[in-house]
Amino acid sequence: MKKGERYIIYFEGADFKTKVWLNGNMLTEHVGGYTRFSVDATDYLLRTENVLTVKCEDGFDTLQPRGKQRWLKESFGCWYLQTTGIWKPVWSEVVSSARLEGVKITPDIDKQAVNFEYELSEKGLEVETKISFDGTEIASSRTVAVNRHFKQSFDMRSAEFDFKVKLWSPETPFLYDVQLSVYKDGKLTDSVGSYFGMRKIEADKEGIRLNNVPLYQKLVLAQNYWKNSGLTMPDEAAALKDIEITKAAGFNGMRIHQKIEDERFLAMCDVEGLLVWAEYPAAYEYGFDSVKYLTDEWLAAVKQQYDHPCIITWVPFNESWGIPSVFTEEDQQRFTKAIYSLTKSIDTTRPVIVNDGWEHTCSDIITLHDYDATGEHMMPRYREDLKFILENKIAHGQFKFAFAQGNAYCGQPIIVSEYGGIALEGGDGWGYNGRVKDVEALLKKYEDLTVTIKNMPTVSGFCYTQLTDVYQEINGLVDMDRNPKIDLNLIKEINEK
Repeated sequence: MKKGERYIIYFEGADFKTKVWLNGNMLTEHVGGYTRFSVDATDYLLRTENVLTVKCEDGFDTLQPRGKQRWLKESFGCWYLQTTGIWKPVWSEVVSSARLEGVKITPDIDKQAVNFEYELSEKGLEVETKISFDGTEIASSRTVAVNRHFKQSFDMRSAEFDFKVKLWSPETPFLYDVQLSVYKDGKLTDSVGSYFGMRKIEADKEGIRLNNVPLYQKLVLAQNYWKNSGLTMPDEAAALKDIEITKAAGFNGMRIHQKIEDERFLAMCDVEGLLVWAEYPAAYEYGFDSVKYLTDEWLAAVKQQYDHPCIITWVPFNESWGIPSVFTEEDQQRFTKAIYSLTKSIDTTRPVIVNDGWEHTCSDIITLHDYDATGEHMMPRYREDLKFILENKIAHGQFKFAFAQGNAYCGQPIIVSEYGGIALEGGDGWGYNGRVKDVEALLKKYEDLTVTIKNMPTVSGFCYTQLTDVYQEINGLVDMDRNPKIDLNLIKEINEK
């Protein structure tokens, strides 16, 4: 290594408590199983062989965020094999001590502009930014940063395009390229390429809109487990296959359930134009430790994933997991409201769903989980009963109330964010509402439930459970090897009616 260079090691995800040593010297201790962390190993490098030692500690503590990983010794219900230790990539690089440490990119389509927030390793550096689309330069600047952090905006209008700006959407997933270069004393010290999408997502009393146009979300629930590697994405081809299956079935998005996904997966969603709900893996008990774990890692996750245009919704809580008494207990309600506000404090651009499924406190979208077996039984709930459900006068499906006590509906859009879960007869495992006898019955049931939801004028979208089988849960449209159980074109026809 040359003078002024640093050697950085990155861990994309290691579950749960990780300690790192180099040549017997302690470098760091990190708590949290899902987000990236890095260590500067420069000061302990030897010119000869180096020994990197990593120790990961995991367990069955229900205060620990674990998502769909079981906390018992055997899998049960919808909780599966645990993934422990290092489960995302580990990589390293040699960098200059004068470098770019991060950038936050926020599009503003109404002003036809994009805003950059830079984080540098030291003040006084010069930063060059070049924005282009398909080889055509759109904007550029070269700025001396007085401080380590600074902001600047770029006009994205270009006479090269019919409507001045190329907007990102599922139909047109246009991405702008960015080249960022850092100079110290006139000498290039760092250079990195990136991208962003010009898009806007909002949810209010008027509904949900993407780029100021009404958006009907047709999502599928994705646990993103693989048979031989658990939560670990086997390779980029496996990720692309899941995205292709989702689009082939006529869905425009994916709810990545109880997992902070490998960013290569999210990058492919950016490129392919697949909408994503990003969700945090739940704990299953409430206490000081669970509050701290979620708060620390959720903020890190939002920062880490912020620049992906595919992510259109944040979901920090699901089905009261980790907040089991949120319906009645003010401390748990305050916790959810605090996380909502913290999320909004660092990202004003995306809707936040607090407690997906039921017992909402503050939430930009009201989501309901409905595993009714037939559309005939489901429809009255969204016609005759919805008013009473939203007033918390009756439980949703006679199961859970839509809001925690003391909280009320404020006109937010509504999405049925879990339904279906249809399983075929044969083999070991289970699905919601039992099983159907054959593929024809599966298709008929899927059409019945999905068309029923699509005919609900008060509902802004749906999320079907689920994309793939996951170990003992066999209610996927494809099996765990990603073999379709049904002609996906038939599902697509129903989704696109």
